[in-house]
Amino acid sequence: MCVTCGCSDGAKAVLTNLETGLVSEMIDDQGHSHSHGHDHNHDHDHNHSHNHDHDVSHTHASLHGTTVSLEADILEKNNRLAERNRGWFEGRNILALNLVSSPGSGKTTLLEKTITDLKQELLINVIEGDQETINDAKRIRATGCKVVQINTGTGCHLEADMLARGLKDLNPPLDSVVMIENVGNLVCPALFDLGEKCKVAILSVTEGEDKPLKYPHMFRSAEVMILNKIDLLPYLSFDLEECIKAAKTVNPKIKIFQVSATSGEGLTQWYDWLKEQLSSKKSIGKTA
Repeated sequence: MCVTCGCSDGAKAVLTNLETGLVSEMIDDQGHSHSHGHDHNHDHDHNHSHNHDHDVSHTHASLHGTTVSLEADILEKNNRLAERNRGWFEGRNILALNLVSSPGSGKTTLLEKTITDLKQELLINVIEGDQETINDAKRIRATGCKVVQINTGTGCHLEADMLARGLKDLNPPLDSVVMIENVGNLVCPALFDLGEKCKVAILSVTEGEDKPLKYPHMFRSAEVMILNKIDLLPYLSFDLEECIKAAKTVNPKIKIFQVSATSGEGLTQWYDWLKEQLSSKKSIGKTA
């Protein structure tokens, strides 16, 4: 699956359609199980005694060159499929958002609340990504929302071909919203474009204000940061200003919403942004 993160051999991605109850293994274009792990851990001495012989040095360089080339090939293929997904969304005036975060940020709770509060105004469908279980998909299904679950096995992120397969089962209607809840991970999902309109990074105040600096690629690739669980601020030593400063340092253009998915504080601004994004897509679609 991913040279960069070391997803292991034998990982089997599985798609569950909660409408039909059908569970199927996800197969790639060549008829292979989707997830492809590649072990690129090389045992070699890193001391500086310069005792490597000539052949070993060339083998070492060759292995690293192969790893870099393989990684580039994987990302290039993913990006081509992502562009196909993007065109599919645009042709149907669908707003697709890639929700990314570390585990426990509250993104499923935020998604539940968003769907429940906006169900009379926006048609939202969901693709859930987790390594195992359909627990989150069941929670989303309880809101009345249509949802499919993608389990990545040992994989730590969704990829564009996974999303394409999920969309076939989800079959979202025109002028709707597709929320993609990615696997909880602040590293690899930053690398993999799915064809979404933008990434929305959810950060909980319980995680620490320095997360944007520790994981800059994720927050640099995101257009929006939702700072969640602000109702807990009185009980934490969390520096709100420092967190916002950190995010702006990494990505000066990032839009930040301060919310509590449990109390509802700040959600109106997030909802207004969502409706504005979908409205603009409808306007573009009419003039195209």
